[in-house]
Amino acid sequence: QVQLVESGGGLVQAGGSLRLSCAASGRTLSSHGLGWFRQAPGKEREFVAGIHWSGDSTYYADSVKGRFTISRDNAKNTVYLQMNSLKPEDTAVYYCATPRIPGLILTTEGGYDYWGQGTQVTVSS
Repeated sequence: QVQLVESGGGLVQAGGSLRLSCAASGRTLSSHGLGWFRQAPGKEREFVAGIHWSGDSTYYADSVKGRFTISRDNAKNTVYLQMNSLKPEDTAVYYCATPRIPGLILTTEGGYDYWGQGTQVTVSS
């Protein structure tokens, strides 16, 4: 059984930083890759960042490019999302998910099969 557990969310002031973690069990992230999504109140879930199984390729939404960095620790089977220069519009529940097709990082929810429970990120102005 695949389980993804996010952590690291919280309340931060605008301009601050947070690092989210996504720990996996039942699936080796280094052979699948992983995506981060977020959902703000009243909005649809949107793609934030993704990392290919090789770790050589990373992908970002335009809204977070240059501020967020996705990385992984194979030994811990964990993927991180370092979020810097946070803005109030980054406020959302953040989810990690594994791709249905190993290594295929898509920007749509349908491309992912297992999801974590989400972690709240709140950025105050």
